[in-house]
Amino acid sequence: MPLLTTLVDNFNDNVIGPNWGDSYGGAVETGGRARVPLVAGQYAGYQTGRAWTLAGASIYLKLVTRPAASTGTDVSANFLVTSPVEGTSIGFKYNAVTGKLRLQANVDYYDPNAIELTYSATDHLWLRLREDGTNVYWDTSANGSTWTNRRTLATPAWVTAAVDQCALDLYAYRDAGVTDYAEYDNVNTLADGGVVAGAAALTADSSLTATSKVAVISDAALTADSSLDTAARLTANGSAQLQGDSDLGADAAGSDTGDIDFAVSRPTSGWVVSAPWR
Repeated sequence: MPLLTTLVDNFNDNVIGPNWGDSYGGAVETGGRARVPLVAGQYAGYQTGRAWTLAGASIYLKLVTRPAASTGTDVSANFLVTSPVEGTSIGFKYNAVTGKLRLQANVDYYDPNAIELTYSATDHLWLRLREDGTNVYWDTSANGSTWTNRRTLATPAWVTAAVDQCALDLYAYRDAGVTDYAEYDNVNTLADGGVVAGAAALTADSSLTATSKVAVISDAALTADSSLDTAARLTANGSAQLQGDSDLGADAAGSDTGDIDFAVSRPTSGWVVSAPWR
């Protein structure tokens, strides 16, 4: 069951994708947008096949370019989810003649209870339709992120009955006036990146200047000198004068007295020495 929530396209490849196989009236993809021409008296639309479901889903987009009224009395750009029943649809209609944005749930191409807002290119740039199992909601936004609800309606029976039978129709029409177009973009996406292919003749000379860096790796014999520092010691030399008292004593005991003669007489005051010492 493909919900409309899963339909995503930013139109940036400039090729109408397979999801839009029922497009008609000269609709094209160009400039990264879905473009629908307004040629007097002709209908044109960027349209999917009838294979989608609105029940429990949401669908939003950006109405980028709006047609001018010119001399027409019926000039519009439309964003509608259509049922298998002809003339039964739900969505938005921008009326270029009145400058109104119509929020409608059509049966037989008309909704007598539709709500019309004075169109603001800022506040109504983004349009969203959603269904939650109870109601259908019409929302608008200036940026695609912050939304304001503009209308709420009990879900029509056909929305839940038409599973895999709905189509998304982005159509435009004018009854008279100068040919122009409406453009739609960013279906269910805020991303706007893309790849654009094109031919180009390129001629250019260029030079690149860069600071060079030289790195040399080689073997090396390394000799290392080392020194050892130690704490210094201070040695001082000086002269000293020493004084001392000494006693000299002689012990006659055990001495050889063979060469000594003693004269025993009255005491005298000197030594008497015998030969050979004298």
